[in-house]
Amino acid sequence: MENKSVGELITEAREKQGISKNQLAELTKISHTEIARIESGEREIPNPKTLRKISKYVGINYNDLMYAAGLGAKISPLNPYLIEYYSNLRGSELRDALNNIENNIKSNTILIESLKKSEELEQDEEKKNVLSDTLEDLEYQNSTNIEIKKLLESTAIKEFRNENI
Repeated sequence: MENKSVGELITEAREKQGISKNQLAELTKISHTEIARIESGEREIPNPKTLRKISKYVGINYNDLMYAAGLGAKISPLNPYLIEYYSNLRGSELRDALNNIENNIKSNTILIESLKKSEELEQDEEKKNVLSDTLEDLEYQNSTNIEIKKLLESTAIKEFRNENI
């Protein structure tokens, strides 16, 4: 995914799935012209709702498409800014950030479990789709938070070692 535009990612994924532009347009109810604009790079920053629809059919996580379009934040080798920020925290800022991340993970986990139960019971297809999208986003946030937590713990260990030398 590195150094590729959102259009390039969508094109590659669509082709890998064996879906034509016309088929993707039909599936997503997005015009063929709009799909072509996104894939060609003419539409550099697509509407997030459009990306959500496309992500369901091309096999790329919505949040990854958002990040590729410059609309999302993700901790990974693709986002050195977040890594630099969290790596440079020290003292109380580091402890506060670690505490906040741990609380976010706990809260998201509780919410995820609750929404999964609701999704199983939900009969209305539209509401079920909203629940599914929300679950996907929360699970993605949790995986990102877990990566941040690892980074913060590593930073805390280094700080502790430096204090005790």
